[in-house]
Amino acid sequence: MTSAAVEILGLGLGILGWVGVILACGLPMWQVSAFIDVNIVVAQTIWEGLWMNCVVQSTGQMQCKVYDSILALSPEVQAGRALTVLVALLGLVALMVTVVGAQCTNCIRPGKMKSRIVIAGGAIYILCGVLVLIPLCWFANIVISDFYDPTVPSSKKREMGAALYIGWAATALLLFGGCLICCCSCSQRDETSFPVKYSAPRRPTSNGEYDKKNYV
Repeated sequence: MTSAAVEILGLGLGILGWVGVILACGLPMWQVSAFIDVNIVVAQTIWEGLWMNCVVQSTGQMQCKVYDSILALSPEVQAGRALTVLVALLGLVALMVTVVGAQCTNCIRPGKMKSRIVIAGGAIYILCGVLVLIPLCWFANIVISDFYDPTVPSSKKREMGAALYIGWAATALLLFGGCLICCCSCSQRDETSFPVKYSAPRRPTSNGEYDKKNYV
């Protein structure tokens, strides 16, 4: 019962991480630029994401525009798009695989095959966490490098947006949830790998011979 609860906990964390990746993928706040003009304090803020960029005026008005050309995008944006979409699809596959092999479902008979399926689902969750970590760290590295680069104009300096932090939290949930699923399934397989064998005691009959019904 405890292993089943841990397995459900890992599955829940994996689902939360998967939803977090989808949320981070859709948000335009991967890079945030806030600059100060000579006379106007924080005239406008620019949000740059994977799919669009938005301009937020100091009055509260916001205008968003989807990127026109895919080929004209920077390499980190193209890689971020591809990896986040791939993680979203793999997360769905991991969810279905884990549910099929979970202890709380009866899709497959309990045994080694059921444990292996659950381990595969947990491994896919871990893979999702590793893949989504690539564009997040790539964006963070570019933002930090440009921010401390004296040759970059102040109006083009960027700061890390909320989408990066949401993505890092989702990565931690995916990795932790996948590890819980794999560890729980491995321990369960070790417990069931040595089945207990029962042999009936041999009792002699009245004529001194052993009863044949004990040999089955």
